[in-house]
Amino acid sequence: MRSSNPVFSRRGFSRDNGYAGFGTAPQAGYAQGNPYAQNPYATNPYAQQDQQYGAPPQAPAGTGRMTMDDVVVRSATTLGVVVLGAVLAWALLPVSPGSYGLAVGAALVALVLAVIQSFKRTPSPALILGYAAFEGIFLGVISEMYNSAWNGAPFQAVLGTMAVTAATLLVYKAGWIRVTARYARVGMAIALAFVLVMAVNLLLVVFGVAEGGGLRSMGPLGAIVGIIAILIGAFFLTLDFKQIEDGIAYGAPRDEAWLAAFGLTMTLVWIYVEMLRLVAIFSNND
Repeated sequence: MRSSNPVFSRRGFSRDNGYAGFGTAPQAGYAQGNPYAQNPYATNPYAQQDQQYGAPPQAPAGTGRMTMDDVVVRSATTLGVVVLGAVLAWALLPVSPGSYGLAVGAALVALVLAVIQSFKRTPSPALILGYAAFEGIFLGVISEMYNSAWNGAPFQAVLGTMAVTAATLLVYKAGWIRVTARYARVGMAIALAFVLVMAVNLLLVVFGVAEGGGLRSMGPLGAIVGIIAILIGAFFLTLDFKQIEDGIAYGAPRDEAWLAAFGLTMTLVWIYVEMLRLVAIFSNND
């Protein structure tokens, strides 16, 4: 199984059968009653990297392993940088065409940093925090623009993002969704098809073929597309939760918590932007 986020795709967070394989066995206290304990792919990818790439060896059992506290701290740090960048951009940049251009530029820089990190074999906190800062500038500018047109839309979008995240976590922890290789393949196929359709729609809008935003219109069709996008974001969250759970259970190095934070941040940004558009659509139709 591959993660929803590219930052996990070159790591040992998962295997084709949907189970993780950081070490030869889960950490103590996790094996009993754990469906992942009998893992046929329980090899250490980091040991292979040690031999092939000269990477530092994996820390001994019980030391230097990623924990939930590590994930929470790194995620809070990364999201904090996003929020700080957004607040500063909102406060210092007036709503104008120039600010919109700056937002697009910041989004492109964030995309470049994300792509660079996704192809690195080790997490780089500087790249991840740089991505978060530029993403925050982008979100701050567009949030201010949406707020000027639909007062309170960003606040509602934040609440909506928190609600989707909490609901997805509840469903995941309750076991109502089982993240398997088939689940991931089907979901990723749908997500990739959605992205391709949106890319084609954007080109049609740019060249004047699709008027009013096409599938991204401010009407009922745009609302349906927005709901689908948010559901895809929730799907991404379930994969992120699985990667984190497996990483902790199978002894991922502590630095991998930065990648977990990076993946969660990208997913939450996706959901927030789609939620912002959805709030605007419903506010526009009141």
